[in-house]
Amino acid sequence: MDNENNTQAIDALKTIALEGLKEQRRSRRWGIFFKLLFWGYLLVIGGVFIAGLLGSDKSDTTAKASAITAVVDIKGVIMDEADASADLVIPSLRKAFENPKTKAVLLRINSPGGSPVQAGQINDEIRRLKTLHEDIPIYAVISDICASGGYYIAVAADKIYADKASLVGSIGVRMDNFGFVEAMNKLGIERRLITAGENKGMLDPFLPENPKEVEHIKTLLNMTHQQFIDVVKEGRGKRLKDNPDLFTGLIWTGEGAKDLGLIDEIGDERYVAREVVKAPVMVNFTAEKDFYQKISEQLGTSVSQWFMQSSTPQPRLY
Repeated sequence: MDNENNTQAIDALKTIALEGLKEQRRSRRWGIFFKLLFWGYLLVIGGVFIAGLLGSDKSDTTAKASAITAVVDIKGVIMDEADASADLVIPSLRKAFENPKTKAVLLRINSPGGSPVQAGQINDEIRRLKTLHEDIPIYAVISDICASGGYYIAVAADKIYADKASLVGSIGVRMDNFGFVEAMNKLGIERRLITAGENKGMLDPFLPENPKEVEHIKTLLNMTHQQFIDVVKEGRGKRLKDNPDLFTGLIWTGEGAKDLGLIDEIGDERYVAREVVKAPVMVNFTAEKDFYQKISEQLGTSVSQWFMQSSTPQPRLY
């Protein structure tokens, strides 16, 4: 009987000990959760505080200067919902031109190109703003690269500056696609596609190329390319040299681009603000995505958008 009581007592002690351990684990998990929540809150508040400091610093700089060089960045791929989209760049340009202290607007470009539609909308808006603010010149300054859609935007500026090693040009249009027909044949996969409309399955990567469809796409690309050429000629005018390679999609260094009339001078943003504009205080008017948009993209939204866009081939200026 004593042994039985002892066993029951030991089992009870074990149960109590296990429950205590479970409670400790639960407390530990909740502690970690609240700590993470607290630090996340601090990060958000800190980000807002730093943004406020930066904003006040820009305001202070603007307040002290009698004249400023207004900066708008064109960075990365030019496409819808990107940092260099027309929806973000155009409002930035308007604010830059409309600021009463703006002596000149400086387009700071570092882009391989992108959508001809987005680049065209930005180019059109620059030319519109130039007619509304005839006393405010606009200069494009190239850092590492200004190709295709980036250059499409740059030619709307009054003058273009670049580093001697910058990459400039690529005046052409491309459309990318893949072909999986041979791989499907080897794997024994059958493609089944049902459409209403003779050409609805055009450029399907799982079907053999159709010469008629390819010819149609080439016509579209040639039309877009001619639009690009016309915009470059309109923007650069007689500064362009007569060179058969100019509109073939080739790129050049800043020095080579200057010889061809694609840019005007060698120089960086500080040189332009200080020596050309005579307003060394540069104030950045570039609009940015808000905190939550950036977080959502980091969590995978941008990847899904890229996949959706790449599944349907589109003309691209890069």
